[in-house]
Amino acid sequence: MSSLPRRGKFVAKAPTSEELPSFLNSTSESEEEEEEWEPKSKIARRPRLPKKTEAKTKKAAAPQSTVARKMVKKVAIKEEMDVSLPIAPVEDNKMQLLKPKEEDAGTKPKCLNQKPEVPKKREINSFQGKNQNSLVSDEKPSTSFPVVKQEKCEEAFAFDEPPSKKIKLNACPEGKPVKNLGGNKIKEEFEMNWDIVQALSEITNVEPWVCANLIRLFQEENTIPFIARYRKELINNLEADALREVQQTLEELRTVAKKTHTMIQKLKKEGKLSSCLLKGLLNCRTLEELDHVSAPYKTGSKGTKAQRAKQLGLEPAALSLLQNPMELNLFSYIRPNTKGLANIQEVEAGVQHILADIFAKDKDTLDFIRKLCQQRYISIQSTLAKVSSKNGNEKDIDKFQLYHEFSCNIKNIQHHQILAINRGENLKILTVKVNIPDGVKNEFCWWCVNERWRPKQFLKPEFMRILRSSVEDAYKRLIYPLLCREFRSKLTSDAEKESVMMFGRNLRQLLLTSPVRGRTLMGVDPGYKHGCKLAIISPTSQILHTDVVYLHSGQGFREAEKIKRLLLQYNCSTVVIGNGTACRETEAYFADLIMKKYFAPLDVVYCIVSEAGASIYSVSPEACKEMPDLDPNLRSAVSIARRVQDPLAELVKIEPKHIGVGMYQHDVSQTLLKATLDSVVEECVSFVGVDINICSEILLRHIAGLNTNRAKNIIEWREKNGPFINREQLKEVKGLGPKTFQQCAGFIRFNQEYIKTFCSNKKNELGSRALLTKAGALGKKKSKLTPCALQQPNPLDQTCIHPESYNIAMRFLSLIGGNANDIGKSDMQQKVNAVIQKEGLEGTAKRLNTTVHTLQLIIDGLTQPEGYDIRTDFDKPDFKRSIVCFEDLSVGAVLTGKVENATPFGVFVDIGVGKSGLIPVRNITEAKLAKAKKRRSLGLGPGERVEVKVLNVDIPRLRITLDLIRVL
Repeated sequence: MSSLPRRGKFVAKAPTSEELPSFLNSTSESEEEEEEWEPKSKIARRPRLPKKTEAKTKKAAAPQSTVARKMVKKVAIKEEMDVSLPIAPVEDNKMQLLKPKEEDAGTKPKCLNQKPEVPKKREINSFQGKNQNSLVSDEKPSTSFPVVKQEKCEEAFAFDEPPSKKIKLNACPEGKPVKNLGGNKIKEEFEMNWDIVQALSEITNVEPWVCANLIRLFQEENTIPFIARYRKELINNLEADALREVQQTLEELRTVAKKTHTMIQKLKKEGKLSSCLLKGLLNCRTLEELDHVSAPYKTGSKGTKAQRAKQLGLEPAALSLLQNPMELNLFSYIRPNTKGLANIQEVEAGVQHILADIFAKDKDTLDFIRKLCQQRYISIQSTLAKVSSKNGNEKDIDKFQLYHEFSCNIKNIQHHQILAINRGENLKILTVKVNIPDGVKNEFCWWCVNERWRPKQFLKPEFMRILRSSVEDAYKRLIYPLLCREFRSKLTSDAEKESVMMFGRNLRQLLLTSPVRGRTLMGVDPGYKHGCKLAIISPTSQILHTDVVYLHSGQGFREAEKIKRLLLQYNCSTVVIGNGTACRETEAYFADLIMKKYFAPLDVVYCIVSEAGASIYSVSPEACKEMPDLDPNLRSAVSIARRVQDPLAELVKIEPKHIGVGMYQHDVSQTLLKATLDSVVEECVSFVGVDINICSEILLRHIAGLNTNRAKNIIEWREKNGPFINREQLKEVKGLGPKTFQQCAGFIRFNQEYIKTFCSNKKNELGSRALLTKAGALGKKKSKLTPCALQQPNPLDQTCIHPESYNIAMRFLSLIGGNANDIGKSDMQQKVNAVIQKEGLEGTAKRLNTTVHTLQLIIDGLTQPEGYDIRTDFDKPDFKRSIVCFEDLSVGAVLTGKVENATPFGVFVDIGVGKSGLIPVRNITEAKLAKAKKRRSLGLGPGERVEVKVLNVDIPRLRITLDLIRVL
């Protein structure tokens, strides 16, 4: 295994104490009055997804998952063990990666979009029950398991041993996952009272066997792009977004476990740890619960009312009131000279505080009140703060006009509304409150007195009064503030996560914008005083010319001659204009010249592109290294042009958060935002693939498994030894061990025509050199052959097929009678179709001793045309020749535009009038979307072209409301 640090791993770091919101740093047992919650800074925390419905033990279907995934074909499972599977001996009880459970041969496997049959009752850990050893699969080995050299072991993924130690090496190393319910138990570094696999499954709504597989895959340092493409059968075909959600949730659960054990050690050292407290701490699943349980014992706290009462010796009295009230005499605890015990009223108050503390820390009590709240109408309200209405900035106050008198059920409130309310509260413009109806309190108090905390013996009236007062005190002083914090925390974490995920979806859509190949482009960075910066780049992204023109200072006609001369000189007919300052005027200038056919005989078109981040990139070290002799202002014009020519290669140079396609990006956890966006960039670059012999170091470092140092080493090897001939040569690069090679190899491409030409020239060169050597012209010293001279190109290196599956790919080619040199040709497609139609996909996979997923990947790699790019399915920039003014808009007008940004409340569309229009989310229906778009949450993303109808034009406020007609 490579010991170098990995960059591709998506990890949600544990928040520091400074990053925690105020509601997590405060104790629920403060003697002071309840304080208002103010989210001063945010922390990424996984939202609680709808609780997954438990399935029946036999013939049950898994619940509908909330994450997007593909259907998996049903496969019959036998109960006999196949010796071909790489599993450990049965007596060792160390089964390998898991697969779906099936009781009988005809039982349908668990599928994410089947509706479950819900049993009335089932224990939480029922998946560890009596059917632990009854299910083993006879599926043939898959080609989707890692092959690592120089490692000798018997097991692939040992459940009770460090997972990075053992990877199988025999003839069939790619084992089909085997599910053993008893094997779902995973030994974690910090043990808790809950099982991490089951907890992860409940939170993310993903099957336990998938969660167990993912935990081991992540422990093996597999990257998300690698898992999503080459380990489909182990993860039930989950998509990259779902994998990120599971990984983030896993890290959060581990953070809770780590903090819990740190707290346990601290309390144990201080002598404050009791068996009851230990149990309560080990039951915590969230940071809020941990804070609630541990707050009274934190060092430096003045102590709660209950603690001070216990110090006075009133705890036996409180317990006696519940257990043996007939023998309780509170008057015996009176001490006239002791504060807190001076009279019967103080004694009763102390007992009440201890009882309230017991009630508020009881798990069953808290579970009951939480369940009760789920059944009732709980609302969140925001009002204009009194201080802000007097001293606030009118402009800022008007921004939150919708929330001056706002109330909404917490079950129905939208994510953007929560973020807006939180921002208004941080600016002290809004006051926010959670309203829990009195009916909840009344029912809760009745339940506590009559059921949960009902005394075992008859209570005297005065003791019954103390019990009722204790329950009411526990609710008002401890439980109600806790519930409010929990509601606010959950709403905020849900909203933050949705904001980050929306940013990631938009970023992916933007990065995968279809490139405009084969054109010479003129990039224009608009400006007034300092002029418009021009840059002309060739079809291969080489800088041909840079200049500055002053279009908006009375010199427009003279500068038009210069622009025409440049366009004709370089045969450039496409102008790319940045959408920054003076964009509208620059667009009108070019549109006017185009309408007058000023640039004839050239048919010039233009498009508007986002210049977000261009200025930051122009002064970055990468830009200085790439364009050292160019002024920073001109670098931004080059960047704008390249964003159309190859958006992915250019946008990866910019910090993702500066691209600006999100919502409330500055209000969410920056740690989570950066981790998510970096993961999305890695996913996009990997799935598109890079040509190893021409790609830049910046692009290469975003490939799965690679980082800055490894990308630098690859470039240095390429400069020293010449181009790479095949994927196997990657192993010769310093720092690229077996694990790194496994992660990155499938995403690296080789242009076969270039490689064949290079090898042919090299062969001729070596032949000539050999003749000279034989004649003695080179003396006694033998010439050293370069690494390239010993290598042969492999046609499979131009495909998405992973090297671990090359053996199966060659056997498949033999089966269909194909040749590796015919990859991507029509003959190959015909031969593949003939075999699949005859034997079927499953039959062919069984014959090749592989899985359907791996076979499908091999078929895609063999049949896709040479140079296939997944971005061709995405939209290209919208090129125009004329301009429409804002005043020209009329209600009912039908226009075409390009999506600029997508948010939970709607989609912003550029219709060419200088101001984006909004399509409210209610107008984006499934019937209006293309079939390929319906699986996404909104169905629309940046860069997509749409046809819209104008519903409303608010000229004073410059607002346009649109209705979606169709996606173009």
